[in-house]
Amino acid sequence: MKITKLTTYLVPPRWLFLKIETDEGLTGWGEPVLEGHAETLAAKIAELSDFLCGRDPLHIEDIWQSLYRNGCYRGGPVLMSAISGIDMALWDIKGKYHDAPVHALLGGPVRNRVRTYCWIGGDRPRNLIEGAKALMDAGYDACKMNICDELQIVDSYARIDGIVKRLADLREAVGTKMDLAFDFHGRVHAPMAKILLKELEPLRPMFVEDAVVSAQVDRMADLARSTTIPLVIGERLHSRYDFRRVFETRAASVVNPDTAHVGGISEMVRIGHMAEAYDVALAPHCPLGPIALAASLQVDAICHNAFIQEQSLGIHYNQGGDLTDYVTDKEVFKVENGFISIPQGPGLGIELDEDVISERAAQGHRWRAPVWRHADGSIAEW
Repeated sequence: MKITKLTTYLVPPRWLFLKIETDEGLTGWGEPVLEGHAETLAAKIAELSDFLCGRDPLHIEDIWQSLYRNGCYRGGPVLMSAISGIDMALWDIKGKYHDAPVHALLGGPVRNRVRTYCWIGGDRPRNLIEGAKALMDAGYDACKMNICDELQIVDSYARIDGIVKRLADLREAVGTKMDLAFDFHGRVHAPMAKILLKELEPLRPMFVEDAVVSAQVDRMADLARSTTIPLVIGERLHSRYDFRRVFETRAASVVNPDTAHVGGISEMVRIGHMAEAYDVALAPHCPLGPIALAASLQVDAICHNAFIQEQSLGIHYNQGGDLTDYVTDKEVFKVENGFISIPQGPGLGIELDEDVISERAAQGHRWRAPVWRHADGSIAEW
């Protein structure tokens, strides 16, 4: 069997889908997207197609290593996101070839469902109580939110007090029926992060994500030693080599690599098993589309330390398209009692609606991250 064609589809709200075709009629789907850079990834896939066409799609590891190691430059968000989508699609083909879900080819599942959470509040955290209660009504028992707007490297205690009050009001409203994850989103610099972590400890968050930007692994390690709150890092790291430093410095109790950014299913599994050796939990990042979520669920099925899965149904970014718009089975990601079942169909376990994909690709998108500035005019972390 040989790869014959790669086709990308730029679809709203901010996603890029990849279809890989073969000379035996089997096709696979991946999601090689980098938010705000979808057109760049489409160009990268086109560039890599010269190398991929004619290759045996079942030789997943050799293809992965060839894409990663060939050409001198390796790692980084663009190359690894492109490899991610290709890797997903190849596993999808291999599962269909063997008429088995991906997890069955990787040793078999350790679980048949995984706990899940979704977002509330938007980029600027507003209406958190209403959002949390709506999720509870929909069957969720965990949610995540951004904790603040712009925050200077050293800001006022009035700002800190406002952040803490908003989150304390939320905790009081939902009690212990809803677990809360707080995302600092890299907006908080180390001086304020240390203060906030201390102030937020009484609210007992499930975890704090990106307490500082991912480049500051050493500072996150310092923060991890000063708080009882589990810290999370990973969505902006792009290979097991990036994560090695996190594990060695004990910078986080949880890692959240993104299957669409870190090298696909193959690399996610490697990172998940590395994390297990350090007794670090796995909580895959996925505020993305249905293909990335299906790929994440296959990883959740086989990594014992996976405990919760992010997903984007109804997230504030999903304007003009949502998870179930692109799949034929609208129940495939149904949440019951806070859990999503692991798809059991061949490959990734989902069937894409190609008519909808083609129709929406004609519309496309140009999603960009918002530009924020501080009161003094300087650029702010988003």
